[in-house]
Amino acid sequence: MKKEQNDRKKFKPFANIWIIAIIAMLALELFSYVISQGETQTLSYSHFKKRVEENSIKEIWINKDQVVASLKVEMDRKSVYLKTILPPFEDKSFLALLEKNQVDIHFKSQKESNFGLMFILLLPLFLFLGFMLYGTKRIKEQLGGMGGGAFDFMRTSAKKYAKKEISVTFDDVAGVENAKIELYEVVDFLKYPEKYEKIGAKIPRGILLMGSPGTGKTLLAKAVAGEAEVPFFSISGSEFVEMFVGVGASRVRDLFKKAKKEAPSIIFIDEIDSVGRARGAGVGGGHDEKEQTLNQILAEMDGFDTEEKVVVLAATNRPDVLDFALMRPGRFDRKITLSLPDVHARVKILHIHTRKVRMDNSVDMEKIAKMCIGFSGADLANLVNEAAMHAARESQEEVSQNDLLYARDRIIMGVEQEFVLDKEDKKRVAIHESGHVLAALLLEHADPIEKVSIIPRGQALGMTEQLPLIEMKNFPQPYLLDKIGVMLGGRVAELTLLGDLSSGAASDLKEATNLATHMVSQWGMSEMLGPVYYQKGEEQVFLGREMAMPKDFSEATAKLIDDEVRKIIREKEKEVLKLFKEHKKEILALSGRLLEKEMIYAEEIKSIVNL
Repeated sequence: MKKEQNDRKKFKPFANIWIIAIIAMLALELFSYVISQGETQTLSYSHFKKRVEENSIKEIWINKDQVVASLKVEMDRKSVYLKTILPPFEDKSFLALLEKNQVDIHFKSQKESNFGLMFILLLPLFLFLGFMLYGTKRIKEQLGGMGGGAFDFMRTSAKKYAKKEISVTFDDVAGVENAKIELYEVVDFLKYPEKYEKIGAKIPRGILLMGSPGTGKTLLAKAVAGEAEVPFFSISGSEFVEMFVGVGASRVRDLFKKAKKEAPSIIFIDEIDSVGRARGAGVGGGHDEKEQTLNQILAEMDGFDTEEKVVVLAATNRPDVLDFALMRPGRFDRKITLSLPDVHARVKILHIHTRKVRMDNSVDMEKIAKMCIGFSGADLANLVNEAAMHAARESQEEVSQNDLLYARDRIIMGVEQEFVLDKEDKKRVAIHESGHVLAALLLEHADPIEKVSIIPRGQALGMTEQLPLIEMKNFPQPYLLDKIGVMLGGRVAELTLLGDLSSGAASDLKEATNLATHMVSQWGMSEMLGPVYYQKGEEQVFLGREMAMPKDFSEATAKLIDDEVRKIIREKEKEVLKLFKEHKKEILALSGRLLEKEMIYAEEIKSIVNL
């Protein structure tokens, strides 16, 4: 098949040359025919004989029943021809007259004489065919791209990376050491397949990378291709789906066909949940385009032979919505979870992203990493870029620690707002933020304070920042209760010093309520409800946020959950209120310094409060 395509490509230039040559010959013949006709005058037979007697005709062309003669003299540089019709009887005197005046006689056959007429009649057909050939070629170029056709939309749009074309390796990926260990086997198999085939081992056909957005799923897939040095086909799951049923399935077939030809190779399907959702899920279900595409993916992965060295990598941040048939052994044998990096991983990631950035010697990567709890690898890359842009705007030659801190605040809280608070609002915000700070200092299990600010950023009028000493993976109940107490500190401070409340505590109350709800309904931290799990406050993965599913517990239990949540928040509020009544002076001192400086850090906070 490939040889035929190459022969066709070689023949195509020669075919074009032949077409051009034929058109040129026909055009030249037409030009010659038109030139040869000149100006023609039709005379009567007797008048024509008289012109021969006058010796003004040098040669004639006799064709069946008509005679065409050329004059000896050209008028206005144009050839003049005389034409007459021969009589139906034989006129011997006419031939004698021609011989007497030495006129050259030419005889033309019927076939030769009709060539010009035939050419003129066929010329529109030749022109039509030429325009059709040219138009078809243009349509193919527009619809099919590089030599494609009108149905090229049925083919895959996966981008192919050739061997050694991807420069990303495992050295460029940090914070996912366990995942890299899992994938080393895949790389080793693709590079040395005979080692595994000799012992009878089979490489996993599919590997599913699961994790939150920005944790490095796509980057890790590229690193596998870079390490293995094999062809890498990359496509997003949404690129399979079109409005026409069957297009996605056709693209899947084309993708796997190309990958098998290039084996050993890797297919990477990003965001596979866009096409691999559970069939029949949600309202309606049915055999739509997505289901047909998913069915084809399942069939292609099942169709792999043991000799076909093709590995399918897929990435998703919603593994809970995938079809069970896609997740079973034989399709995606391995499932690798990528979690958010811890502090040590964040340090490594920051070092990778700052390789090509001019950094100041004063930059403390460990401190920055500790302050970026919850940041993914993509967030850290954005942090470094924002810091570099800020340093460039300030006309600095290197990125400093302050640039990184500025970038972190901008990512978390947003850009500083231009509006200015009036005196009363600013005082209330200072008291509110001072309440958060004092609650964190007074409650035993709360995280330490790093800084507090009343500079408006994003949608927040102020910010209190806590920096945990260690990163917890498991949260004890006393820690969670004190966390709720810190959230309520701003509201309680307003109530203690101002005697009323404001809308500034809305986001604090929302977070406190969500945390208390999880404690009661999912973490078994309620004596009244006991160690029972109730699904409340979770998104329904198939129906979406706007559609509710029936609760798996009674209305009486729902009321009990609400009562317990309310009880936790009220009891913690009373505890914080009691503490604040004993420490009014500290709140006043903190709020006064905030009004003066707008931002104070941990050391200054400790000197003011002196607890």
